[in-house]
Amino acid sequence: MKDEIKKLIELRMMMEDKKAQITILMADDDEDDRLMAQEALEEARLSNVIRFVEDGEELMDFLNHKGKYTDKEKNPRPGLILLDLNMPRKSGREALEEIKGDPKLRSIPIVVMTTSKAEEDIVRSYDLGVNSFITKPVSFVGLVDVMQALAKYWFEIVELPPSKN
Repeated sequence: MKDEIKKLIELRMMMEDKKAQITILMADDDEDDRLMAQEALEEARLSNVIRFVEDGEELMDFLNHKGKYTDKEKNPRPGLILLDLNMPRKSGREALEEIKGDPKLRSIPIVVMTTSKAEEDIVRSYDLGVNSFITKPVSFVGLVDVMQALAKYWFEIVELPPSKN
């Protein structure tokens, strides 16, 4: 009986380690939103690494290991992308379309997190293949709640595709 419990505990620890290894990539041009997301992850006690890019061009460079993102060890393929729709240079909409049109990238889950509540943005995002659409909470407590719910759903409930680095 003790051996079975020990094995279950070891299995649980291995699963937790696997979940913690999943990198979250947030594409958002607002520095305050990026900082609040980082703090919300910490407040939610999530051990996942979160990386940030500031626009759609940087997002695509990160995903394709170009420019300053060539080191695959430092810039691993994300297990989840949090995407703002309204960014300079290349919008989140354009990046979403490009990612979901690329056979090497389309399996990465994408959650749109934006200030937009426009029905057109919601419909277009889902038409382009987004996995979820969330309107950014206005309070820090709301953001912590969203991060906890995202982590529970994406890292505990669903099975993510294996990384293809």
